[in-house]
Amino acid sequence: MRPAAAGVALGLALAVGVPTAWELTRPAAAAGAPVEQALGTAPVPTPPPAPGPDVVVRDAAPAAAAEVVAPIRLAVPARGVDVAVDPVGVTADGQMALPDDVDRAGWYRFGPVPGAPGSAVVAGHVDDAEQGLGELAPLREAAPGDEVVVTDGAGASTRWVVTGRELVDKQALPVDTLFRRDGPPRLTLVTCGGPFLPEVGGYRDNVVVVAEPTP
Repeated sequence: MRPAAAGVALGLALAVGVPTAWELTRPAAAAGAPVEQALGTAPVPTPPPAPGPDVVVRDAAPAAAAEVVAPIRLAVPARGVDVAVDPVGVTADGQMALPDDVDRAGWYRFGPVPGAPGSAVVAGHVDDAEQGLGELAPLREAAPGDEVVVTDGAGASTRWVVTGRELVDKQALPVDTLFRRDGPPRLTLVTCGGPFLPEVGGYRDNVVVVAEPTP
């Protein structure tokens, strides 16, 4: 699979894990605008993903990418999130690669950089049986109006405001919309959520938070 998908599997479940404090308290499933409304309709409809715990990658050749300055840090002050960000691609089985460290997040480097047209995706593990809760775990409580600050490798910062949060079943995740490369700039933050499924060793859903540039 070429690391150039228009949409990428967000199988952010633990390979080996048990439910942690994430399972003990659950916020409302959604707040603010629904994900697809916040991001806009994907340009080309696609069929539902194949059965399984994760979403399937759809292969697509990328346009030649201009040199960009990658994001290196993301903060959501109202939720206590302040996380280092690494550029990531796609794993051999077609999932979005993520840092093993739950205190780091990954930016999908084959998609837009934050601030460019389209949806810039930053994702990370919600927890780990040994490491505990991840830095992105508080996204389950993100609310419309929360500020998000992204800092890039050159020291420049962009500021965003959360417009919506939604808990989405991984089987219904709108990957074409989440990873779109056109339309207004959006920042899409993703981690795991919902019930823990022992049979797959991970969570059923993804927490998806969408933010737009601060006016």
